[in-house]
Amino acid sequence: MQNTQNLFEFPDYLLKEEKRALDMTREQREEVKDISSHNQKKVLKAFVEEKVSDYHFHGTTGYGFSDAGRETLDRVFARIFNTESAIVRHSIVSGTHALAVVLHGNLRPGDEIIMATGDPYDTIKPILGLQPGWKGGLDEWGIDARIIPLDKNDMPDIPAIIDAISEKTKMLFLQRSCGYTWRPSFSVKILGDIISAAKSKKKDIIVMIDNCYGEMVEKIEPTDLGADVMGGSLIKNMGGAIAPTGGCIVGRRDVVERASTSLTCAGIGGDEGATLGHNRLLFQGAFFAPHIVAESLEGAIWASCFLENMGFDVKPRFDDPRTDIIQGIRLGSREKQEVFCLGIQNACPVDSMAVPIAADLPGYRDPIIMAGGTFIQGASIELSCDGPIREPHAVYLQGGICFEHVRLGVMNAVAEMVNSATD
Repeated sequence: MQNTQNLFEFPDYLLKEEKRALDMTREQREEVKDISSHNQKKVLKAFVEEKVSDYHFHGTTGYGFSDAGRETLDRVFARIFNTESAIVRHSIVSGTHALAVVLHGNLRPGDEIIMATGDPYDTIKPILGLQPGWKGGLDEWGIDARIIPLDKNDMPDIPAIIDAISEKTKMLFLQRSCGYTWRPSFSVKILGDIISAAKSKKKDIIVMIDNCYGEMVEKIEPTDLGADVMGGSLIKNMGGAIAPTGGCIVGRRDVVERASTSLTCAGIGGDEGATLGHNRLLFQGAFFAPHIVAESLEGAIWASCFLENMGFDVKPRFDDPRTDIIQGIRLGSREKQEVFCLGIQNACPVDSMAVPIAADLPGYRDPIIMAGGTFIQGASIELSCDGPIREPHAVYLQGGICFEHVRLGVMNAVAEMVNSATD
């Protein structure tokens, strides 16, 4: 049985480092609050303009005909992201699924997609046909995928991207977050520079953004700078830790419409789909998103400073610009990954007694270790920590419904590592 008598009673040196990191990050965390205020106004304005009512919270069954809540939620998301259209559905099972829906709906045999921000996230490669052993990839449909490596500074190589675009190129894919790579996440401005250059080369190219972990982190979104379509998960930023499942696709009307036919079928698109009583949770999650993202960001900034002061290798540093909620921590060995994740898991409100064990997961090429005792299974907008068992043996901290929980979890992880080293 877990001994909880002295749980979260940390030694003085950790408490002093907690306070030191709070003092050092004050300016950055105040900036996060300013961004949150800006984005909360944007979200509230969308709700008011669409005249959201409790009538919209009622669900439908069967075909879901005339679901006013579903249709209004779509319009709210379109306003938030400054796009022509959106589809927000509990039936989108993950961010990867949302991205796959866009790809399958808009690419056809003979088309080419260029991955312009280096290696994509592990779960995207099977969709593209770039990871052996998985069936149903775009390669089976005669759709080619090319990866443009990052430059020597781990930044998008815009000249190489533009040079690669040809008449065959239908889509440019940009991944905003670092994912499971030890590189910086890319700001909206950097993505905007790529979008502008690509559209100058080929006006009708579809620019698609994997926006997972990035929503509400900056005052603008990639769609404000010309991105044609974005996809994301509702158990990340835009679900506000309330949405029980789901995903969203926002963008240009024709691109979103083609995606909707992939989600259902031609002739139905987004006009059907019972909401089964989930509407209120999706509306409320979106409303809370700016605040919850800000809590996560404050936690990530503080954790970066605290961990660096404790001798850990971190990316980004606490005073680097932020464009997603992920905090990388390079640990150097599988054993240290396991110990750090155990410390996070023991500080979770759900399944605190569990022991994280690396395992093979669908879509990943390496075993993944995950810590995350969350109220919603796998919700990485709640405090969680995970990483692949491969070099550089890093873990990626994200989420946190409240800043205070992030601090408790990270201090517990460090305490666990100190205790492990002295055993």
